Amino acid sequence: MTSDRAPRLGTLANAVTFTRVLCVPLLAVAVLSDARLSAAALFTWAVVTDLVDGRLARSRGEVSNLGGLLDHSADALFCSVGLGALACTGAVPAPLPFLVALAFTQYMLDSRSIAGQPLRASFLGRWNGIFYFVMIGIPVVRDALGLGWPGAGLVMGIGWLLVASTVVSMGDRLVALVSSRR
Repeated sequence: MTSDRAPRLGTLANAVTFTRVLCVPLLAVAVLSDARLSAAALFTWAVVTDLVDGRLARSRGEVSNLGGLLDHSADALFCSVGLGALACTGAVPAPLPFLVALAFTQYMLDSRSIAGQPLRASFLGRWNGIFYFVMIGIPVVRDALGLGWPGAGLVMGIGWLLVASTVVSMGDRLVALVSSRR
């Protein structure tokens, strides 16, 4: 639901979202330097802010298409870079961060969000978005807690399943877009 008021960038909800953006380079450095507790803390902060910013916007009457775009952009940036850092360590498949960035770009463009339209998530795309965070969390939290499970092979296998579901989701969005223009 969108507010009738003109969207404002300077809202409390958008400030919370922006803190997730600030975590992006810090997460990459933490993962690449094997600073496990720092990586887990940054991941936790990103999840908490992602859960809170929308609720905060709704409770304060600050909901807007701009806020939704900022939220999803922060998610895409956090997940793309976080997964990129994990790919550099060999923890997740190398194509995954690229596909996450590409899928978000497609989502943003075919939703026409730049023109002020609300983002339109598909069923699979919504679940992929959740699992991008999960894919970061599995190795980051496992390593911070010093756990041996799930092992590297299982994590990589889950990552390849996410690569496949992302490709399927992008194909589905493309087919829907082409069909809607006929």
